[in-house]
Amino acid sequence: MKPKIDAAVAGVLESSRYIMGTPVAELEQQLADYAGVKYCISCGNGTDALQLALMAWDIGPGDLVFVSDFSFFASAEVIALVGATPVFVDVDADTFNMDAAALERAVKQAKREGKGKPKAVISVDLFGQPADYAAIRPLCEKYGLKLLEDAAQGFGGRIGSQKAGSFGDIAATSFFPSKPLGCYGDGGAVFTDHDECVEIVKSLRVHGKSPSDKYDNIRIGINSRLDSLQAAILQVKLQAFRDYELEQVNSVADTYSALLKDAVKIPKIKSGFYSSWAQYTIMLESQIQRDSLQRYLKEQGIPAMIFYPKPLHKQKAFENLPQARCPVTEELCGRVLSLPMHPYLREDTVEQIAKIIIQYIGKMKK
Repeated sequence: MKPKIDAAVAGVLESSRYIMGTPVAELEQQLADYAGVKYCISCGNGTDALQLALMAWDIGPGDLVFVSDFSFFASAEVIALVGATPVFVDVDADTFNMDAAALERAVKQAKREGKGKPKAVISVDLFGQPADYAAIRPLCEKYGLKLLEDAAQGFGGRIGSQKAGSFGDIAATSFFPSKPLGCYGDGGAVFTDHDECVEIVKSLRVHGKSPSDKYDNIRIGINSRLDSLQAAILQVKLQAFRDYELEQVNSVADTYSALLKDAVKIPKIKSGFYSSWAQYTIMLESQIQRDSLQRYLKEQGIPAMIFYPKPLHKQKAFENLPQARCPVTEELCGRVLSLPMHPYLREDTVEQIAKIIIQYIGKMKK
């Protein structure tokens, strides 16, 4: 992609419109069309995208927001940033995504305790696979909760023909370089079909400005604009992502799964679901086995990461909150290991990684 990206960057430099230039508006339309929603509003990063959604809904002190316990810190951080209280929800052991039954238990408990007003759910499309929205959305409607889809890792995933970014009342994604669709720095976007949210989010991302005058500030906002260079790069990368990268990354995942299915617990993709494979995450029998395998892979020059080593409810930043009961998340944190994963991973490299894992697991069991 280098020639096309170099040309795109040169075009921005020639225009000298580095902030909110033409590529930004073009990219927003392309992303909205791809996700199948009416509106896309770009912003500075995925964390800001989540925060902008909560701010657009006026969520703040006294409000409760339910969030997957097994996720990156930002999924819950934004709740505290707007002054609301995160309520941590356990996940499904096979998909790593929010467990709808656990969500309903958490909502009922919160209503019984009456220590805040339940307002929204942040469901995370973890590792590339969308959450179970057929189960989660009806619960949101039943209890009057807004649904915010955290598609930072899920962009490109789908359920049937419906794509990630279109399942929530608002969805947020990230273009951090390691994400399925990554830029060359930070970037993010908000997706929605709701007309009333669009102008509010556009205002909030630029200091709460009015639609007609950036020096007339009608609300308190933040500074979160996607710069033109990143937008130009993302236009090139979106075409590759759409044309062949998703297919290639799924081929890599299929090869891993075929080779590793008898040695470790491999990721499970639900029937009718399609993953964009932000990570390929296996599960080992124990933390001792996981940590030992990670060290061995590192010795062989193979990077393997733990996403995530600590549940959100056990983060020091949330130590003032009542301790949640999320046993599945705690179990996952001790057993998961993510292997090298990207669209350009060669089949022989995948085979080499799998062979090393299988041999090492075999030795450990003797």
